[in-house]
Amino acid sequence: MLLDAIRACTLCAPHLPHGPRPVVQADPRARLLIAGQAPGRKVHASGVPFDDASGERLRDWLGLDRATFYDEARVAIVPMGFCYPGKGRSGDLPPRPECATTWHRRLLPQLREVRLTLAIGRYAQLWHLPEAGTTLTEAVEAWRAHWPRIVALPHPSPRNQAWLKRHPWFAAELLPALRERIAELLSEAC
Repeated sequence: MLLDAIRACTLCAPHLPHGPRPVVQADPRARLLIAGQAPGRKVHASGVPFDDASGERLRDWLGLDRATFYDEARVAIVPMGFCYPGKGRSGDLPPRPECATTWHRRLLPQLREVRLTLAIGRYAQLWHLPEAGTTLTEAVEAWRAHWPRIVALPHPSPRNQAWLKRHPWFAAELLPALRERIAELLSEAC
């Protein structure tokens, strides 16, 4: 099975300071696809996607409890890089490009029930919405352009607090619409 092969992948091992530990959640029945960047240090340790402060904020943004968020038959979580890339000067290193080129073209077509994709962070946006602006802010501001199929979001990291303060429309306009869309979408999947 493809997920077994992804979870056993060691393609990037020479480039991963903490070794490979692919983290992915997917099921052909999933209606929501969360396309993030790459696991962080805490997620690498637990093996559970978004099992950190970013995940708490993301679940809040989406209006989802842990049980729903981690229900793979409803929510797929497919980051651009499946393994923790290590620490850089100003945060985690970028996701390794091998995951997208090796696995995404095979995995994403199997998620035939996905009705909404959340492209979280610039790397996911460049893959899923390559035409969506030249900056993260431009991509997120254009959220209505691809509604209701795909929405660009900033990373929910606590490090992005300044961005969130500078863009109050994100919480006032985008998040309420997104919560409503997700609730509708996941209620259809029951």
